[in-house]
Amino acid sequence: MSDQMQWANALSTRPSLEAAIADVVQRATSSLTERPDLGIVFISSAFTSEFSRILPLLAERLSVPVLIGCSGGGVVGKSQWGFTQELEAEPALSLTLAHLPGVDIKPLHIVAEDLPDLDSSPNAWTDLIGVSPASSPQFILLSGQFSSGISNLLQGLDFAYPGSVTIGGQASSGVAGGRIALFLNDRLHREGIVGVALSGNIVLETIVSQGCRPIGEPCQVTKGERNIILELDDKVPLVLLRDLIANSSEEDRVLAQRSLFVGLAMDEFKQDLQPGDFLIRNILGVDPNAGAIAIGDLVRPGQRLQFHLRDAQASAQDLELLLQRYQDQHSTGTYPVGALMFSCLGRGEGLYGKPNFDSGLFKSYLKDVPLGGFFCGGEIGPVGGNTFLHGYTSVFGICRQP
Repeated sequence: MSDQMQWANALSTRPSLEAAIADVVQRATSSLTERPDLGIVFISSAFTSEFSRILPLLAERLSVPVLIGCSGGGVVGKSQWGFTQELEAEPALSLTLAHLPGVDIKPLHIVAEDLPDLDSSPNAWTDLIGVSPASSPQFILLSGQFSSGISNLLQGLDFAYPGSVTIGGQASSGVAGGRIALFLNDRLHREGIVGVALSGNIVLETIVSQGCRPIGEPCQVTKGERNIILELDDKVPLVLLRDLIANSSEEDRVLAQRSLFVGLAMDEFKQDLQPGDFLIRNILGVDPNAGAIAIGDLVRPGQRLQFHLRDAQASAQDLELLLQRYQDQHSTGTYPVGALMFSCLGRGEGLYGKPNFDSGLFKSYLKDVPLGGFFCGGEIGPVGGNTFLHGYTSVFGICRQP
């Protein structure tokens, strides 16, 4: 048996589910010389009426000890012509298979009622997961839409497993209120969280591209309550923001009307803040009378933040910068064997005006790395050492041997 990790992906666009499964299983297994230990399947919401058939059909053709997966508004994988495609809103199936020698794979299914409260000790979280922190597990999680408790789970994992990496995404249907599916071994779930904890001979690295560029200068929250910014640099937040936009270019003023966000600095002490140092959050509303701004996260006095804009160009530049940085930092050591991509439904062709943009950029830096993934309703990945649920983001999980 090989002690080398192996990873393969195949994407099928055959409109018949039977044909699509036969296609991906044949192509993915033929790329491996050893039996797979882990399977990850993503199916497009174009197959919604057939979600219940996928696991029995897979079981007929594929023997794999642990299988996870979910539905997505689009899926990502290697086409029969050998290049990576992002297929949105059409029938498609992506199968990733991994041979992971020396890796312990623990399947997980968690529902909101199982979660300890956030005041619990780390032991409550490790009891839930069933893996010792000493084994430094890495997590891949797939959650139901608006799965209550996902943010609490991410906080709990960060607390109980410091230094571990967690990636993943929320299953999506591509249409509001559409049905989703979560897969774990031979079971189809409609809610909760499925995933795996991977321990042992494995390294999981991340690129989290939130697709924004900063405008103006960083400022400090001098007064705040829950998710409401009451003062910035001792000034009325809305006045400060209006001045910032008034002094921006015409292009940025137009963009600010529909694509303005706030970036929260993750490092209290870092002076020279760079892309990747901010957690991007939505602006939920403003109070014109008080001049306060509500955002999609908690704020506290002393926290630094900077306003950000998002468009296709900013998104492309952000991802390219992070890929370049990854390549520079990992020029030595073992080469990655495979990767997963969790991208927001708000990216893809709708953002860039052309297909396969994020995956194509990834492959231009890591061209021989098999890539599978899906378009999510929310993306899971770390920023500044903590794990968050994001929007409008592409999260890449890159796997290699230590």
